[in-house]
Order: sequence, then C-alpha cells, then structure tokens
Amino acid sequence: MTGFVVTVALFAVILGGLPLLARHVRRTGVGGGLLGPLEEVWGYPDAHRARFEIEAQVERRAPAPSPGDSPDAGNGSAT
Repeated sequence: MTGFVVTVALFAVILGGLPLLARHVRRTGVGGGLLGPLEEVWGYPDAHRARFEIEAQVERRAPAPSPGDSPDAGNGSAT
C-alpha cells in the first residue's frame, strides 16, 4: 500500500512539474537544440525550418549607421 501511495505521489509531482518546465523552456528557448533534429526526423520539417529562421532572425544585427548620418537618423521620428 505504501509503494502505491509513493508511486501515485511521484506521478502527481511529475505531471504537476511538466507545465512549469514547458513554460521555462518556451520562455528561455532552451529546448530548440534538443528538439530540432527530432522534429526534422519525425515528420515536422516545417517546424525545423521555422526554428532555423527564428534563430537567424535573432542573430541578425541592426545595420550600423553610415559615417555621414546624423545621430538621430535611426530613431523613427519624422522631422
């Protein structure tokens, strides 16, 4: 009886922790490196390509201003 209760309690803790883990992975983007190859192999090539595109967008940098540009040229204000 004690083993059954421990098993059920352990199962409940694991199921309760999965949403927290999922939220953490989504927020920090930790799971991309692990899930990318699995998505590609098991029939989700679009998700795999989208992940690479998102990573490429994150790694892009804003263009540096030209030497002749004014300091406030890139702030988006219309003058």
